[in-house]
Amino acid sequence: MSQVIFLDVDGTLVNYENEIPASAIEAIKLARQNGHRIYACTGRSRAEMQPEIWDIGIDGMIGGNGNYIESDNQVIYHNSLSLAECTEIVDYLHAHGLEFYLESNSGLYASENFFERSIPVLQEYCKRKGMDNVQDVTAETVMHGMVFDSTNYYRDDVNKISFILESYQDYLDAKTHFSQFEVNTWGGKGEVALFGDVGVKGIDKAFAIDQLLNHLGADKKNTIAFGDAKIDIPMFQYCAQSVAMGSGGPEAKAAADYITTGVDEDGIYQAFKHLELI
Repeated sequence: MSQVIFLDVDGTLVNYENEIPASAIEAIKLARQNGHRIYACTGRSRAEMQPEIWDIGIDGMIGGNGNYIESDNQVIYHNSLSLAECTEIVDYLHAHGLEFYLESNSGLYASENFFERSIPVLQEYCKRKGMDNVQDVTAETVMHGMVFDSTNYYRDDVNKISFILESYQDYLDAKTHFSQFEVNTWGGKGEVALFGDVGVKGIDKAFAIDQLLNHLGADKKNTIAFGDAKIDIPMFQYCAQSVAMGSGGPEAKAAADYITTGVDEDGIYQAFKHLELI
């Protein structure tokens, strides 16, 4: 029976040096030859999807943790922040001295001092994810599609806005202030999180998978979700089968049906073999 497979990107399909293991590429190509459909299901916006991911031959993507859906080169769904909502969030972040970037399908638009402020934060992020040498890590090296010379932060095409947490209280304050939005953290669990993000409320990866299955006329019982982090748990709970990466976080592993090896230990390939997709 053909399956619809949803692959988280960071920490699942690619490692934290933004590389796709050769074994994952082979597994995806073989699975598609066997009639399975494969979608990236990620917090990334389309601009962050480096060409190497598309070159594998995936069938489409769910982006922005659920607010963008593309299948067979067709946009199925897109629910971005309005101009007024984006303006409100940007003004708040500026007023509180928090550096940020706007996540749009056309690019990642960094705030005035984001490049400099993000260097130690992204180095810490990569260190936590297992990268040994983080000395040369910058937003340019780990974030595809970043734009540093933007003069317009008031946009109507923004999927979500990520911002650097100077303290965990910044997240708590934003969550209270923006009760009409979805406010999350990433870069670590609990109070060790490095970033906050603000996006459209009521949307997650499970919501988007349901929308895509309706479009495809596919059955939920033929779905498999792969991920490595807490943000992936809704799609684990929605899909018929779920796989956590061995290099992933404890919450994702606890929620998954099966735990494969790490992203750099042929985790995708090993799981595809285990599930008899290839």
